[in-house]
Amino acid sequence: MASRPFQIFVTGTDTGVGKTQASCALLSLLADAGLQPQGFKPYESGCASLRAPADALALREAARSTLPVDALCPHRFRAPLAPGVAARRLGREPDWDVTLAAWKRLSHGITVVEGAGGLFVPLDSRHDVIDLIATLRLPVLLVARAGLGTLNHTALSLQALAARRIPVKAVLLSRGTAAKDPSERDNRLLLEDRHGVPVLGPVPYLPDARRRHTAFRKALRALMP
Repeated sequence: MASRPFQIFVTGTDTGVGKTQASCALLSLLADAGLQPQGFKPYESGCASLRAPADALALREAARSTLPVDALCPHRFRAPLAPGVAARRLGREPDWDVTLAAWKRLSHGITVVEGAGGLFVPLDSRHDVIDLIATLRLPVLLVARAGLGTLNHTALSLQALAARRIPVKAVLLSRGTAAKDPSERDNRLLLEDRHGVPVLGPVPYLPDARRRHTAFRKALRALMP
């Protein structure tokens, strides 16, 4: 029986924790290895341009892909809201079958899927991000803040994933600000000891985008197939 290609779902404990940066770093590592990956961002909100969704395009560039945006990001919204909320304001219902059909076209290759916000962000009137992860049957990279509060937020996310029997490849801790946080010294070991999951990072806060991308790549090399 042929082994499944490397595929992973990148989700977070919250919004703005570095999911897109982590996804781009993984895709660039896979592309450097000549593995021809694809990024998949099925739902994106806060699009300044619906024709050019920033996160999906960043994934496509990192993967060195030439696929059209519609194949990589079928549901796009201008409002900076949860996709299900943004759709409801427009009087629309994102078609779950469209999402699954888009995934089917990518599911035979090496793929990094990026969610929207955290696990219980609504995607439509019936599905949250965690439902999509379970449906795609993918292991998870959980991106979390490095500092104060991450023990609680990460534990809740890991418990929710365990309840659905969704495997977690690793937790990635990321610093989002330059402010010093004394809790960072203990968080990685505490999470590993308490939950028995590999914890990567923390990725340092670096205002230079290129240096931060390099730091994400360094932290994520351990996940490379």
